[in-house]
Amino acid sequence: MLIVTGATGRLGGLIVNRLLERIPAERIGVSVRDVSNAADLAERGVRVRAGDFTEPGSLKHAFEGAERVLVVSAAIRGGGASAANSAAIDAAREAGARRIVYTSHQAASPTSLFPPQRVHAATEEHLEQQGVPYTALRNGFYASALSHYLGPALESGTLAVPQDGLVSWTAHEDLAEAAAVALTEDGALEGITPPLTAPRTLDFADVADIISRITGRTVTRVVMDDDEWTAAAVAAGMPRPAAEFTLTMFAASRRGEFNVTDPALEAIIGRPAKTVHEVLEAVVRSR
Repeated sequence: MLIVTGATGRLGGLIVNRLLERIPAERIGVSVRDVSNAADLAERGVRVRAGDFTEPGSLKHAFEGAERVLVVSAAIRGGGASAANSAAIDAAREAGARRIVYTSHQAASPTSLFPPQRVHAATEEHLEQQGVPYTALRNGFYASALSHYLGPALESGTLAVPQDGLVSWTAHEDLAEAAAVALTEDGALEGITPPLTAPRTLDFADVADIISRITGRTVTRVVMDDDEWTAAAVAAGMPRPAAEFTLTMFAASRRGEFNVTDPALEAIIGRPAKTVHEVLEAVVRSR
């Protein structure tokens, strides 16, 4: 049985859908905090069990019978994230999984300015120590994150954010396909993967141009001072810790941490990766 954690999140849900296209539902299990949120999967024949990274005791039952386990990185900020990811990896090993797959990030590094990358680096190190075949999917930066800036940009006509750098924004759909390959095809992805990215890097000036082309409205890129942007974000209702966390992404991008592309993703999925234009066009259509 293939076990997917975090199946009610965007990436986890897409991965399960890709698996259902490849293998029978009875070979797929999911581990979720609240089983009621995965009722649709249960109706499709997927085994649904409760499991919480922060309650490791719950994972023994959730991972029972696992041949391969996909650990979708915990959506937790702070020191608890590494512990939660490690608990899931330990539970997968103890359940007898013959391969553990983890959703890491292209910029995983103990010295990153963006805290999640330090968590990914620590988790990769823990994964390597388990003595079990593994895959650490070094996913490109999720292009869906750009949707958070779309509304304000359309309302004001400006994309006003701190100084940034080039980022290889990558679609969830493509990364989900790569994860499904890692879970179902022997030898396809081993160990720490190359960066799994779209083929082009963009900065926010490029993003503003794309939004302009999609909507037919001029959106201008405006560079804000870090402190000015943080104050404005908090004034608009963003909690200060969240604003300060977001600012670290800009700091890391302008240091070049996300300015990496690799052909590995397109080779694995066997088609061109989705572009930022395609991703944002879908968001605009859904508004």
